[in-house]
Amino acid sequence: MGSSSVDLNRSQPERFQPEPYGLEDDHRSLGPEEEEPYDLDPDYSTASRRQGTLPGTNRGRTVREPLRDGPRVRGYEDPIEAELVDERHPYSHGMYAAPLAQPERGSMASLDRLAGRRSPSIDSIRKDPRWRDPDLQEVIAMLGHPIDPVKSNAAAYLQHLCYENDKIKKDVRQLKGIPVLAGLLDHPKAEVHRKACGALRNISYGKDHDNKVAIKNCDGIPALIRLLRKTNDMEVRELITGTLWNLSSYEPLKMVIINHGLQTMTNEVIIPHSGWEYEPNEDSKPRDAEWTTVFKNTSGCLRNVSSDGAEARRRLRECDGLVDALLHALQSAVGKKDMDNKSVENCVCIMRNLSYHVHKEIPGAEKFTDPSAMQAPGSVGPQRKKKDDAGCFGGKKAKGRKNVENDKSYDTLDLPKRTEPTKGFELLYQPEVVRLYLSLLTESQNYNTLEAAAGALQNLSAGQWTWSNYIRATVRKEKGLPILVELLRSDADKVVRAVAIALRNLSIDRRNKDLIGSYAMRDLVSNLPSGQQRPAKNLEEDTVVAILNTIHEIVTDSSENARSLIQAQAIEKLVAINKTSQSPRENKAASHVLQTVWSYKDLRNALTKEGWNKSHFQYTHMSLLSPSQPTVSYDDTTLPLMEKNQGQSVMSGETGDPPGLAYCGELSEETIDNITALYLWRKPLVSVCIRHLD
Repeated sequence: MGSSSVDLNRSQPERFQPEPYGLEDDHRSLGPEEEEPYDLDPDYSTASRRQGTLPGTNRGRTVREPLRDGPRVRGYEDPIEAELVDERHPYSHGMYAAPLAQPERGSMASLDRLAGRRSPSIDSIRKDPRWRDPDLQEVIAMLGHPIDPVKSNAAAYLQHLCYENDKIKKDVRQLKGIPVLAGLLDHPKAEVHRKACGALRNISYGKDHDNKVAIKNCDGIPALIRLLRKTNDMEVRELITGTLWNLSSYEPLKMVIINHGLQTMTNEVIIPHSGWEYEPNEDSKPRDAEWTTVFKNTSGCLRNVSSDGAEARRRLRECDGLVDALLHALQSAVGKKDMDNKSVENCVCIMRNLSYHVHKEIPGAEKFTDPSAMQAPGSVGPQRKKKDDAGCFGGKKAKGRKNVENDKSYDTLDLPKRTEPTKGFELLYQPEVVRLYLSLLTESQNYNTLEAAAGALQNLSAGQWTWSNYIRATVRKEKGLPILVELLRSDADKVVRAVAIALRNLSIDRRNKDLIGSYAMRDLVSNLPSGQQRPAKNLEEDTVVAILNTIHEIVTDSSENARSLIQAQAIEKLVAINKTSQSPRENKAASHVLQTVWSYKDLRNALTKEGWNKSHFQYTHMSLLSPSQPTVSYDDTTLPLMEKNQGQSVMSGETGDPPGLAYCGELSEETIDNITALYLWRKPLVSVCIRHLD
């Protein structure tokens, strides 16, 4: 991995997956409290789902039906014969009844009816020695029965059995039931392909990725997409998109889903439900987004696949109408102050992912490279007095400023002229998007949405190109810095981490650095532990390291910010972390802040008066690597960290797949620590300009 691709900060979020193994529409697929009318209740009773539980002494219990001498099949409104029987018998414990046939409404076709039989009484069922539940192989065989209601019943029963039962799912796969179910997705009868899709959704949910692979191997993904294109049944669409969401949680299937279904999901779901239109009627009011289950499932699927790497990001950015529709949906959410639902969370996460490495990956990005970024470290423009910048944080700006020409260089955004409206992936990095993210950061109560919005600003303010300069300046001009500083007080670890890294990237802008140093330092310091004593929020190691790295960036090349750090009573905490923290990464990050502070000779007298000496500002655990190593760039990432025990570390560069969206290889803890030490010795890479939208 080249040093230019590695950032000091290993605390970068990697993969936005709040759930333990991917993002799915629900933790369960069946249950009486769900609003999905096509699901079966977990009491394994088909009759009670349609007619309610039986009255009498055995209220809440269900009635068995025989397999061979089964009931005649009836319309949905017909009474069940068993419900007319005075004496009811409960199921034996652990026994399940095969489901009643459920043909199209009004149909009375069934094997039993063809045989000219009616359902026997409950007494005769219990006494009949021939009665038994079908085994799994028999149910799978019924999927190929020539009569359609038998097919749909068998598929419904499989959906039912597979709910929260990994063993049954595995058995269905081993008995070759998955290819048969996938084949039924093309069945012309709605009841058949609906039940088959329901079974596949349950089978695809869970940590056993072999089930997902089995669906892919029998061309189940193209079949799902074909069904999505041809059906208008909302229930079926919910099942299709729920299945795709489940499948998208497995890394090797992400590009398969993109290849077969990206444009279809965009055209069939995202655009229509977002309210965005290719050619809006100028006289009509823009439509609001519709937060349907189908939209939630589809945006969750795209959220997952957007984390697959550079090629996946490219495909999504270039997907016609996708970015436009997502932005319209988010603007609709902000306008309606409805920002805490899962669909909004998914949309912000997609935008965050697509903003990752945008300064490197979009076509023609090299044309926007900022030449000022090539200047030597320290040539960052004139220093500003704190009182001149107070307006950003609500104070009054000083009157009678001198050096008006320099002020203009900070406050004027020389945006490129537009000959036509911006559309597509270009919308990702326009300065106008800053206001949207700041609105989400101000109004949303969803920690995942807050983290994603802060991560989007983090990504857009990374890199040295013209648009990142515009973004950095726009965040300041839109009063975004106080919003971010306030979020440093959040109780959510991941929000604090994302905000801290965003502030670090925003501080590349010199004026932002001065403001952040003046107004954010105490909040940053308050999140630090005192050695082995963690703060009340008990932040994770990655978050503490991120905060330390942000502080290091702020005090570099700014003795005034270093003075603010001292005034915030940070030295005692930093020394304690350096000497007593059990985390080598925290030790190193703290020591580099201390060394930077000690390097300002005009501050040493004040430090020694407080009882500090040079030994307190030195790294105490191991000799650091040589500071003569090459510098590295600021990071832009998306999505939260992997678990440390997964054995893969995510860095900010792209050697293979970048952080925030994929892995970039396996590194040992020692290698990572060495890279971090290398980084912290570098001279900061800062920008003369204040434009940036990363």
